[in-house]
Amino acid sequence: MSFDIGTDDDPQHFHDQMKGSVTGRLNWLRAAVLGANDGIISTAGVVMGVAGATTDESAILLAGVAALTAGAISMAAGEYVSVSTQRDSEKSILAMEKIELEQMPETERNELARMLRDKGLSEATAQQVATEMHEHDALAAHAEIEFGIDPDELTNPWHAAWASMVAFTLGALVPLLVLALLPASVRLPLTVVVVAVALAVTGAVSAHLGFSPKLRAVMRNVVGGLLAMGITYLVGMLFGVTVG
Repeated sequence: MSFDIGTDDDPQHFHDQMKGSVTGRLNWLRAAVLGANDGIISTAGVVMGVAGATTDESAILLAGVAALTAGAISMAAGEYVSVSTQRDSEKSILAMEKIELEQMPETERNELARMLRDKGLSEATAQQVATEMHEHDALAAHAEIEFGIDPDELTNPWHAAWASMVAFTLGALVPLLVLALLPASVRLPLTVVVVAVALAVTGAVSAHLGFSPKLRAVMRNVVGGLLAMGITYLVGMLFGVTVG
């Protein structure tokens, strides 16, 4: 993993590449990557499991479409509820902190100075910084240092829900299109290959956007996906044998 840190003539710190985008990036990236991975793995697992139980092409395709539809709606609803809960908590914290700042500003300033001392600042510097931060924007200072919240960038449940639903749908289309377009003789092995490639791509993209090692993310995605498909296929075979 490498980063463009610039040169002496054109200095560029690593953080400059991330500035102003980390909170929003991580919010939609988490939802989108989870959605795509779940779409690929869960839909592929369903169709592989049904394929292990029956050779009826319409039944396999129907199961895949059902998995796509239910999964996309479920992912969107789950993300919306989860992020809405987080946003409500953040807003409640900000409201309580605002009241405390109005009722006991000096106590809050001393608390901010103490937290700054805990981060390594000297007593005098911590007191000066706390005073200046209170004069500039006391609520923003406490929200960020005390709770890790940016009042101007609260999590957005709709962004997370739509990102998750769209990503899940796109991911789920991968195994469905393979099943629909390829002949039965090569359908299952090529589904495994295509799904593995798709998982490798989503792993690499998520690692790139998140500034993390690509190989580790790719291996997690591919191994986890293949394991899920293998298990569901075996379960389908056992179920098919039992029914027959």
